Amino acid sequence: MKHKGAILIVIGVVALAAMILIIGPGEIEDALRKADPVYVLMAVVLEFIILALFTLRWSITTRAVSIDVGKRHLFPMLLVGMAINNLTPSARGGGEPVRAYMLGKYSRASMESAFATVIADRGLDTFPFIFLAVLTIIGIVLYFDLSRWILAALIASVVIIVVAFFLALYVSVDRDAGERITGWILGVVKRFYRKNHERLERRVRSALHEFQSTMRMMLAEKNVLLYGIPISFLLWILEIIRVYLIFAAFGTDISLLVIAEVFILATLIGMIPLLPGGLGAVDGIMIVFYSYAGVSPSVSAAATVVERLISFWMISAMGVAVIPYFGSSVSEKLMDKL
Repeated sequence: MKHKGAILIVIGVVALAAMILIIGPGEIEDALRKADPVYVLMAVVLEFIILALFTLRWSITTRAVSIDVGKRHLFPMLLVGMAINNLTPSARGGGEPVRAYMLGKYSRASMESAFATVIADRGLDTFPFIFLAVLTIIGIVLYFDLSRWILAALIASVVIIVVAFFLALYVSVDRDAGERITGWILGVVKRFYRKNHERLERRVRSALHEFQSTMRMMLAEKNVLLYGIPISFLLWILEIIRVYLIFAAFGTDISLLVIAEVFILATLIGMIPLLPGGLGAVDGIMIVFYSYAGVSPSVSAAATVVERLISFWMISAMGVAVIPYFGSSVSEKLMDKL
């Protein structure tokens, strides 16, 4: 792991530790002791079901462009991508090129086609995100007494993400738009890279055309949207239920709507490329808002610790553990990312 990434993880852990000290380690420990292990185990099992559905959704996009790779191979690629997203300050996007790289290496598909399947897979998440984000903003108005500037910042964040998604989608499938953006980028690059302009331009434009062609093929394949969008909604619902199970382990009855609101807020915070996986910041947001919703601070902290152990640390450890599965040459490049 690079020194910068390690330092940022330490900062995130210190921030979380500081919040635990403020709440009281003894009270949190008492809450953890009272947790029902059956509910925690159910949450872990549900996390593996969620991972299986993530793999299934990605396989839909790979099949749409005839990339021949089995789910048993996609699954470790997915885990590594998630680990990279968690452990690097990359707005949860650093793992996507890694997934594309591994898919291209294993299936011998072009990097452009492999990357297009990853982008489409992540894009499917946007539809339930928009729906839940709107519910979150409505719920915040009803449940939480927040200042107007915080509410405005949340609305602006959602609008920016939605606009960025549809703009990226437009550029990905519209040849003229892609050419204009590519031309602008090449114009900037030429100011600093003065050798072999023509060769560079041919390679970039060829890669763009293949990427756009792959994206159009996937959008034309009805199964991508027909099955991909319902799976995406189901994934978000199951992640919310996983958090609900963890609170049930502590004997706390909390509204699924409140969990969804805090989950969306934590997701938005986790997208800010400051700390790996939003470590510290996400945990703090979850503890504060669950407490604000009426859950005791000790239980909020204990539930957050268990939730992050399952959804962050367990997934990260699994992702790092399966890196050797892809061989020494690929492993060396992947470890450089961490």
